[in-house]
Order: sequence, then C-alpha cells, then structure tokens
Amino acid sequence: MDAAQIISSAAERARLANRTLVAASDAQRTAALNQIADALVANTDRIIAANAEDMKRADETNMATSMKDRLLLTAARIQGMADGARQVAALANPLGRTINARTLPNGLELTQKSVPFGVVGMVYEARPNVTVDAAAILLKSGNSALLRGSSSATSSNSVLVEIMREVLATTTISPDVIQNIPDSDRSTVTALLHARGEVDLVIPRGSASLIRMVVDEATVPTIETGAGVCHVYVDDAADLDKALPILINSKTHRPSVCNAAETLLVHEAVAATFMPTALAALASHGVVIHADAATQAIAAAQGVAVSAATEENWSTEYNDLEMNVGIVKDVVAAADHIQKYGTNHTEAIVTENSEHADQFIALSDCAAVMVNASTRFTDGEQMGFGAEIGISNQKLHARGPMGLEQMTTTTWIVRGTGQIR
Repeated sequence: MDAAQIISSAAERARLANRTLVAASDAQRTAALNQIADALVANTDRIIAANAEDMKRADETNMATSMKDRLLLTAARIQGMADGARQVAALANPLGRTINARTLPNGLELTQKSVPFGVVGMVYEARPNVTVDAAAILLKSGNSALLRGSSSATSSNSVLVEIMREVLATTTISPDVIQNIPDSDRSTVTALLHARGEVDLVIPRGSASLIRMVVDEATVPTIETGAGVCHVYVDDAADLDKALPILINSKTHRPSVCNAAETLLVHEAVAATFMPTALAALASHGVVIHADAATQAIAAAQGVAVSAATEENWSTEYNDLEMNVGIVKDVVAAADHIQKYGTNHTEAIVTENSEHADQFIALSDCAAVMVNASTRFTDGEQMGFGAEIGISNQKLHARGPMGLEQMTTTTWIVRGTGQIR
C-alpha cells in the first residue's frame, strides 16, 4: 500500500474501533488506563531494551544532546509515564458534561454536551513519552489515536504501542483505538495531514519547523502547539533571593523542553546587584550566555565569559544550556521585548509589587504567565491535568497545556414536544 492507503486503512479501523471506546463507560476507560500504567512498569526492561536501539542509532548519527535527552527512557521516566497515565485515569470524565442548558420560549429544551473529536492524529519528534501521554488522554476522552512519531524513536514507540494494545486486547475496547503509523516513509506524514474526512484533527508536537510544516500543509484541522522562547523578567521590586532559584530552575532543570526559559531580562535598577550573581550562577551550571552591551560590561568586570547577543539569539529556542541576558528600563520595556521576540508560550515575572505583576500579566499575550514561579510549571501534570497532549500557544479552541477537556468538542441536543417552524 502507498502512504495514502496506509493512512486511510488505519483511519477506517480507528473509526470503527472508536465505537467500542465511546460505548465503554468511564469506569471501563479508567480501568484500561490503570492497566496500561501497570503494564508499562511491568515491561520496564522490555521498553529500555527497545529504547537502547534508538539511543544507539542516535549516537551513530550524532544526534544533538538536547534531542537525545528527549529520546532517552529510564526506569524513572517510564515510571513517570505510568504515573501520568494514572493521573489521567483519576480525572473526572470529560464526556457528557453539560456545557450549556436552557429552555427556549417555544418550549424546546437545549443542552450542549461534551463529546469526542473522533479520530485524532499526532505528529511528533523524538519524544517517546508523547506516545503514552497522547494515547492516555485520547483514550480517556473517547478519541482514537493515530500516532506518527519520529523514525529516530521507532523502536521505543513501537514497543510502547504494542504494550498498550496488548492491554486493550483484554478489555471490551478495541486495540485499534491506538495505532502506530509507520515512520520509515516521510510520506505517511503528508498523507495523515491530507486525510480530511477520515481524520478529524491533527496535533503536531515538536520543533518550530515541524509545527510550521504541519500547520502549513494540513487540510485536516490542526491544534498548533508552539515553540517556547520563554522569558524570566526580574523586576526592580523583586525579592532577589527568590529570583535566582527561579531563574536557574527555569533554565537548567530540563533545558531541552519548551517551557525552559531562553532569555533573562533584568530591571536596570537592580542589575548592578542581581546581574553579577545571576551570571556567575548561570556560568556555574554550564550555561552559554549571550548578552546585550550593558550586561557584557558587568560580565567583564566579574570575569564571566559572554558573547554579544544578536537579533537571531533573542528569537532562538535553544533547547539547551544556552541563554540570552539583557537589561531593561521597566515592566513595559520587558513586555515590549517579549512581544517582539517571544512565541506566546510562557513568561515569568519576579516581583513583590502586585501592580507591576498585574501590568506584566496584562501586557503578556501568551498561554501562561508565572508570577514568582518558574516557567517550568507550564505543564499538564504540574497544573493538575495529568499528562498533557501538548501546550498550545494559539488562540482558537485551546490555549496552554491541553488535557482532557481540550480533547473534546460539543454536540447540541434539542428536545421538543412536536414543535415545528
């Protein structure tokens, strides 16, 4: 079969299988997810062995360190995926929720209820955890999942899907609600993006170039997950003892992910006090620093190596231990910089002044704003959604971490007593 036939066949199986999923009760979907979580942990050795094959190919092809970090599966990360699935399982049923209800003057009773999208395609890069996160959220929300991961994670993705399907085979839910789309041929991505009428929604998750390709090429509706050029702004009213750990956590906790900070902005009134400490701390964590002229002068006096920040630097998502640093006049100047170079993902302000915080929030056109907290909290699990299917920085339908509710649409139910127009 060619790529279009592969996708068409998978989509048809997924839609038929979806009937078993929506017919299942929430308790049955929940039980299946908990069984999947147990199976992931029980098959830790099997998963790590498959992942080792991917890691070997990554080494042979000189994959970037940040991408290898995303690709790597350890016992702790497998446990984390299982915990995420259990958290999703424990959440309230997203289906059948009453969104709106009213009775019209003519006696018609209107109810708007939450329902699944149907068949959802995921296109993502070398992050095998997405395979489980997406499958868990889509299963709980009544959607079939067509998972098209990266060829660099082919062994990991394959075994994860096999394990989940093995579990579903023991339930009333068809295993075909979770399918692994072949990744050996890039044309399967194009076919998935063009399967309008067969696939209800496509969600990309990965680099800015992948997301842009999906959004530009798809004829299937998409939800755009976004690149993260995130900022930490240290205000003149900041508690500097809070600011330093927030900065270091935002940049170094896991630099390869989209909610890691890429730029530090410091109010000019506290730059002389805070900047030497911040630069030294970043350097001690191995962070490569690109700085504006004022920061370069402070760095030189402190003996901290920095390079001059270029226009390209300010707008770059590094996904690595690399950061831009600059000094700004005030909250408005910080917001102006973010508006110019940011990606509407996550922005953070450190301040004890509530008016400054409110001003920063109002001026930050983004999916999430952190006040005196790390940018790393823009995360479905951290926000209590369980595993996330991605973080959307678009404005239609979903924005921010996408959990169960964001993976549903609605149906209007109209009950009458014989009314006609």
